[in-house]
Amino acid sequence: MTHEQGGEQAPAPVAAGEAFGDSNALLRSVQRPGDSGAPESLVTVLVAFAINILIAVAKSVAAAVTGSASMLAEAAHSWADAGNEVLLLIADRRSRRPAHAAHPLGHGREAYVWSLLAGVGLFVVGAAISVAHGVQELIHAEPASNFVVGYVVLGISFVLEAISFLQGLRQARPEAETMQRDLIEHVLVTSDPTLRAVVFEDTAALIGVVIATAGLAAHELTGSSIPDAIGSILVGLLLAVVAIDLINRNRRFIVGQEADPRVRAAAIQALTAEPEVARVTYLRLEIVGPRKVSVIGYVDLTGDDNESRLARRLRALEAKISQSPAVAGTVLSLSSPDEPTITG
Repeated sequence: MTHEQGGEQAPAPVAAGEAFGDSNALLRSVQRPGDSGAPESLVTVLVAFAINILIAVAKSVAAAVTGSASMLAEAAHSWADAGNEVLLLIADRRSRRPAHAAHPLGHGREAYVWSLLAGVGLFVVGAAISVAHGVQELIHAEPASNFVVGYVVLGISFVLEAISFLQGLRQARPEAETMQRDLIEHVLVTSDPTLRAVVFEDTAALIGVVIATAGLAAHELTGSSIPDAIGSILVGLLLAVVAIDLINRNRRFIVGQEADPRVRAAAIQALTAEPEVARVTYLRLEIVGPRKVSVIGYVDLTGDDNESRLARRLRALEAKISQSPAVAGTVLSLSSPDEPTITG
C-alpha cells in the first residue's frame, strides 16, 4: 500500500510530455515533445489573436449593416475571444518566469490563473451579452437587411477560424501521438491551458458561425427576427458551456493535480533502473505548470552507507532528476524498511 497524500486526483491522464524530459538519459520513456525550437503554444495563441481581431472587426461592421442579432452575438463572441488571447499571452509569459527563493517551483501555475480569467471573460463578455441581446430581440423585434454582407463575413470567418483551429491541432498532434491517444482526449486533459483554450474557443467559434448563418437565413426566408434572436441565444449558451468547462479545468490544476498514471509508472521504472536506487516506495508527480511537475518520493538506496554518505547520494539523485526541463523541483526521502515497494 502506497502512502497517498491528500489533494485532488487526476480524473483523466495528462500529456506524455508533462513529466520528466530526457536529461542525462533519466526517464527517457517520457521525453517531452517539441522541446526544441519556438514554443508552439505562443505561436498558437498569436495566430488565434490575429485572426480573432480581424473577425471581430468584420463581424461588428456586418452586425451594424445587417442589424442581425445572431451577427451581433458572433461579434461579441469574437471580441471576447480576442480579449482572451491577450490573457493567454500573459499566462504564457508569466508562467515562464524562472524560479527563485520565494517561488522555488517557478510560476507555472500562473498559466492556470490567467486562463481561468479568460474563461470568466468568455462567459461575461461573450455568453452574457449574446443571451441578453437575443432576449431583447425577442421582446423588441427589429428586421435585418443586407443579408449577403452577413453571409460573406460569416463565410470568411469560418475559413479563418478553421485556420486557427488547425494550428491548435497541429500543436496537439505530436504530444497526443507520444501518449498514444486521440487528439480530442489530449486537448481535454493536457496541462497546457493555452492550447486547450484556443482549441475550445475555435471549436465554439466554428459551431457559432453555423448557428448564426442558420439564424440569419431563417430570418431572411421567414421575414421574422425570432429565428435570428434564437440563434443569438444559442450562441450565448454555447459560449457559457465552453467557459464553464474551461474555468473548471483550470481550477483543477490550480488546486493540484497529479500527472498521468502511465507517466508515473514510467517514472518509477526509470528511477528503479538507476544504479543508486534499490526500490521506490512512494512517488508523487504533481503538475505545477504547463508540462512541468514537482517530484516527491521515498526511495531505498543501494548499499549500507552511513547517514552522511546516504544524504549526499540522495541530494545527488535529486539534482540529477531536477536537471530535466520538465521538472520544477525534486524532494526525495529515504524509505522505511517496512514500506512496500511500488511498481506503478
